[in-house]
Amino acid sequence: MTDQTRRSFLRQAALGTAAVLAYPSATVLGANDRIRVGMIGVGDRGNDLLGEVKGIHGVEIVAMADVYSRRRDEAKRRVDGIQTFDDHRRLLDLKDLDGVIVASPLHTHVRHFLDTLAAGKDLYAEKTMAWSIPEAEKCLAAAKDSGRVVQIGLQYQSSGALFDAQQWIKDGWLGKVTHVESWMSRNTPHGKGQWVRPVPSDCTAQNVNWSAFLNGRPDRPFDPFRLINWRLFWEFSGGNVAENMVHQMAWIMTALDLPLPSAAYMSGGVFSEKDGREVPDTIAVTLDFPKDIVVTWQSTFSNKHYELGDRILGSDGTIEHHFDEAARYFPERVNRPSGEDTRGTTHDQNHMRNWIECMRSRKQPNAPAEIGYRSAVAVHMANLSYKNKRRLTLEEAKAITPEF
Repeated sequence: MTDQTRRSFLRQAALGTAAVLAYPSATVLGANDRIRVGMIGVGDRGNDLLGEVKGIHGVEIVAMADVYSRRRDEAKRRVDGIQTFDDHRRLLDLKDLDGVIVASPLHTHVRHFLDTLAAGKDLYAEKTMAWSIPEAEKCLAAAKDSGRVVQIGLQYQSSGALFDAQQWIKDGWLGKVTHVESWMSRNTPHGKGQWVRPVPSDCTAQNVNWSAFLNGRPDRPFDPFRLINWRLFWEFSGGNVAENMVHQMAWIMTALDLPLPSAAYMSGGVFSEKDGREVPDTIAVTLDFPKDIVVTWQSTFSNKHYELGDRILGSDGTIEHHFDEAARYFPERVNRPSGEDTRGTTHDQNHMRNWIECMRSRKQPNAPAEIGYRSAVAVHMANLSYKNKRRLTLEEAKAITPEF
């Protein structure tokens, strides 16, 4: 997500919930009951989420855990009386926590996801749900078995554009869909690569729980650059498809009710800035799906003119979706001559508020673990294709052992 897109989305956020399934195994909280929340990982994205949950009435942020002392100190300045820990397990030992927000680096998601559910807490887990396909499978199984409310941080699952698109598709306005185009583009000043952040002077071995950050990766001396800029390296990150494509794939897969991709191909490379990053900054992805549908996604970090968007192309019409605007429908006159150009009118919902409301009602949130799993598999199939330099089927991707 671009900063502009996130700001636009949050400006449009409104009250509401899309809840369809109940979890009878958990206690329903009353509307006046305060919900007590903890956070694991409060870096840049975690601070965004901290601001979101602070703005929801009836929610108290009581604890946070982060491996870096600077982030714990920053949280204390933002939230009076908050407890802080450098080990997430101490946070999960708190008996009066209702839910936990996980916004830690991708390679630690599976540990924090599984430990939170095992501790009997509801969970808001940032995307992508897990670092690999096997980890995503573990997370999905745990979510199903837990009976807890699990929301994945795929904010566009709460967008009015998705609800409008689903209704238009249900009403038959698109006809047969065979192709979906999607894209995400950004730019930075020359010599300043996307995601590269300065290392604070206090980012030292004394102020960081380095072994907790490594989370089972090969041990090595403390490396502050990798701690701050983990998104640049495969052992910690899923690159741009895990940071951005995942939002669009979840949106598309939900709108069209798509299963897992049957095959993936991804090309590209580090072309924009030769700054030592491992993950590509220029990408072209092709995902084949059952139902004779091809979804493409393109991205570059050296031009932002077209920013983010999707086009669902059907025999009877087109849905065009730009993330800071309402969805639009355009009929194909040759097959739907009576159709009219239409702009969606459904308001966005506040994704964090949707999770909180579902914690009270025990109903399923807008982005449950199932779509977190399907979108994660799409992400990792694309990355595995790129690393193996060939088209991969779903079965082939699942057979590959992840490497750090």
